Amino acid sequence: MHLVDTMTTLSQAAQRALTLMDLTSLNDDDTDRSIRQLCARVSTPVGHPAAVCIYPDFITTARHALAEQGLAGRVKVATVVNFPAGSDDIQRAAGETRDAVVRGADEIDVVFPYRALMDGDESTGRTLVEACKSASGERCLKVILETGELNDPALIRRAADIAIDGGADFLKTSTGKVPVNATLEAAEILLTAIRGKTDRHVGFKAAGGVRTTEDAKAYLDLAAGLMGDEWITPSYFRFGASGLLDNLLETLGLDQVHPQPEGSY
Repeated sequence: MHLVDTMTTLSQAAQRALTLMDLTSLNDDDTDRSIRQLCARVSTPVGHPAAVCIYPDFITTARHALAEQGLAGRVKVATVVNFPAGSDDIQRAAGETRDAVVRGADEIDVVFPYRALMDGDESTGRTLVEACKSASGERCLKVILETGELNDPALIRRAADIAIDGGADFLKTSTGKVPVNATLEAAEILLTAIRGKTDRHVGFKAAGGVRTTEDAKAYLDLAAGLMGDEWITPSYFRFGASGLLDNLLETLGLDQVHPQPEGSY
């Protein structure tokens, strides 16, 4: 009975996690063809991810590919700016954001200038987030804090508070391009920061290293405990991942296995 209960719970987690994914490809060798292949994967027998996340050069390709499947507007197109280095160049980050909007991005994932914060500079991060939020307009702005590089819990919390105060719509753990990416410990810090801002509705995105249904379930359980189960919707909770989709479908007894290129998260 315990085994059956566990499998049922994993299946429920897999079904839910699939609808919360930003299906991601951020590889140096991405092409129009590979992005079309990525977009072809969003149609599954049990629903579709919330978004695809790709480099700015492929926004138009992704929009066309999703439209051809009848998924325009239903699956968002997300892109990255100030990525992956997290530069402290505010004008460049804002300019990249404006360019992404012109290209047709629905959502912008911007890397916070975490190294500046590590050096004691708190103002640059807030100003950069404010500038990118202004440039993104009504589009969702996810701020990537690179928690694995910040490392210290107090510094992660400070980055979270600065990003929220600057206008972030989501706090995202990681780029997926550093040795330590999403962890449950960092997730708890970000979710606690979000919960403390009672006048703001801010989302959370775990990115990098979430590869299995068991991984996803752990984050879902954490979020449910801190925020309430009803909070966990695509408007407030996302997974940034590539290989996760195949594992979720395997858990659900379906088959859509695709080899993942080197560098995918």
